[in-house]
Amino acid sequence: MHGSMAATHGEYRGYLRSTVDVEAGQHRFQPVASSEPSHRPLLFGTLAVMGLLQVASSVAILLHLTGYLQEVDLTTAPRRPIEEVQTEPVLNALRDTKKNRQFKPRKDHLPSAHLPIKVHQEFSKKGEPKAITIDWDEVHGYRHRMNYEKGKLLVVKSGFYYVYAKTCFRYYKYVPEDGGQGEGGSSVDVSNTQLIQYIYHERIKQNSKVDLLMKTGSTMRWDNTSYNMYCAQQGRGLLLEEGDALFVTVSNAWMLDPDGVGTYFGAIKLGN
Repeated sequence: MHGSMAATHGEYRGYLRSTVDVEAGQHRFQPVASSEPSHRPLLFGTLAVMGLLQVASSVAILLHLTGYLQEVDLTTAPRRPIEEVQTEPVLNALRDTKKNRQFKPRKDHLPSAHLPIKVHQEFSKKGEPKAITIDWDEVHGYRHRMNYEKGKLLVVKSGFYYVYAKTCFRYYKYVPEDGGQGEGGSSVDVSNTQLIQYIYHERIKQNSKVDLLMKTGSTMRWDNTSYNMYCAQQGRGLLLEEGDALFVTVSNAWMLDPDGVGTYFGAIKLGN
């Protein structure tokens, strides 16, 4: 009996100790819980500052990208003067076509020339279709450090040149309603016409020795009563000496197209 009471008393004392220990533990942890309200504003403040920093960084990146795009756009600005320089000759030509149609090279440009055909040239339609030297128009063409005389381009500066020529031939026989003769006349037969272009090189310093540089063309079978056209073009590079001459001859020159954009002659210096 006494043993059981002692055991019961021991269990009761153990229960009290456990209860005291639990309460003491609660008191030990209570300051931590009580400090939670004091840390919560600090946590919210930290989150707010981080949010503001993120927004500020986003704005800074946006401004940087905007500025970068503006810098990229500014790189296109130097192109405007180039476009203005390229369009200036066109505007000048529109203001005064007669005065500004000629190309005006600078002093540092290489020697060159480009000459359209001279209009109102008289070529015979009769006889054999022998080659005739073409006369070119200096007024509507240009020359730079090259001379011209009676159909010949004269070399002033020795060097390697590219020489070119294009000739267009056309024929159209118009028959009037009254039965008269139109262009070409009834005595001209164009059913088997030789249209040949020759480019010659004359060496003035070597007793005016003449060499054939290029030859091209065709034998055309044209209709006497319809519009016909044919163009021959050729070019090559060669070494020219000071005083050399270049000229072009064609067969059946009376058929030459007087339009300067179709029949022209030129040369440009490429190197020494």
